[in-house]
Amino acid sequence: MSRLKSCSRLSGSQSPPAQNAAASEIMLTTAANTGLAGAIATAYRAQKYLMHLILTGATGLVGSAVLDAMLKMKDVTKISIISRRPVKMAEDAKDPRVTTIIHNNFEKYDSDLLSKVEGAAGCVWALGISQTQVGKEEYIQITKTMTLRAAEAFQTLSTPAQPFNFVYVSGEGTTHTPGRFTPIFGRVKGETEVALSEMCNANPNFHASSVRPAFVDSAQHDSINKYVPAPTMTMQAMVLVLGGPIRCFAKGSWSPTEALGRFMTEMAMGKWHSQLEGPGIEKLGDFPVVRNFGFRRLAGLDKN
Repeated sequence: MSRLKSCSRLSGSQSPPAQNAAASEIMLTTAANTGLAGAIATAYRAQKYLMHLILTGATGLVGSAVLDAMLKMKDVTKISIISRRPVKMAEDAKDPRVTTIIHNNFEKYDSDLLSKVEGAAGCVWALGISQTQVGKEEYIQITKTMTLRAAEAFQTLSTPAQPFNFVYVSGEGTTHTPGRFTPIFGRVKGETEVALSEMCNANPNFHASSVRPAFVDSAQHDSINKYVPAPTMTMQAMVLVLGGPIRCFAKGSWSPTEALGRFMTEMAMGKWHSQLEGPGIEKLGDFPVVRNFGFRRLAGLDKN
């Protein structure tokens, strides 16, 4: 069997075991034809080809932006959405790469669920809620507890050959040194970042990171606007009053969703792992925190 024929069997619509079997077939065939060095090189190419990503929070504003980016990237070969309910945007896409896994308890990940995301290279954790919509304890549960339980579970997907990239959607205003008047979101997200950094520093195969968007704005992102939740009256008023000035005069605080979704997807793919340095990037050991102006710099939004 030729190598070309073996490669043609790989597709994003295959299940993880089928993907792994196909990749193994490539390696075995190449080993027979070209020896160990060729097998290693081909294994690396096969691994890159099988770019399987996980997404949570796909019905929210940031999650919708990330899903749109994943759908547009041809080198993403499988998208596993973990959600409490069907995701309309995913259904409308009719893309064979997408699987929605209905899951009700985001604090528990059994072997059945983990088998469905086997082989995944990364996750964008966009699950979250505003501190104004729930009480303090529920906010902590959603923002911190659920995130950390998922990170613990997804660490088992990592290997030395394929580290797992866990991208946490945080936000500007987050701090690791809260004061008396720090809002609950800043305190809890900061605690979550610190806990993720401890996991990251303890496991070299677990590449966790955090992104802190600021004014998340989908005004120029028509492909997601019909899917995102309607903003509250207060939020609509704030966007109406502040949106224009931020876009024109305070761009360092502007997080346009199309660029943000693409950047987070690329982080989950590991494309930015070795470049997370410089202005706008903070480090907790091996754990990078990408501030909004750092995201804008890396994404090329401030070239002019």
